[in-house]
Amino acid sequence: MYNGIGSIHGGYAATLLDSACGCAVHSRLAPNQGYSTLELKVSYLRALTLDTGIVKAEGTVLSMGRRVAFVQATLCDQSGVLYASASSTLLLFERQLSRVAEANAG
Repeated sequence: MYNGIGSIHGGYAATLLDSACGCAVHSRLAPNQGYSTLELKVSYLRALTLDTGIVKAEGTVLSMGRRVAFVQATLCDQSGVLYASASSTLLLFERQLSRVAEANAG
């Protein structure tokens, strides 16, 4: 996971931030809705290394309409030091519930 300059590859932080944004939106969706990332902008403030320790990604929905959601996320260490942040735009759409999901729903 280390890149050529000795820090953890930025894609690792981007993946965590994208997941945090998606989870924030997912928590507000109806059972028949889905989402997909349209845009993700990541700002790297500090390099992640093995010495960084455990990090936490947290997402917050800024605005959510019928078709688009705007979300931000932060990636911090256990002391609250910010390592990266992201803003994201997600497409919201209707999806068909599978027969298994319909059976479990009721």
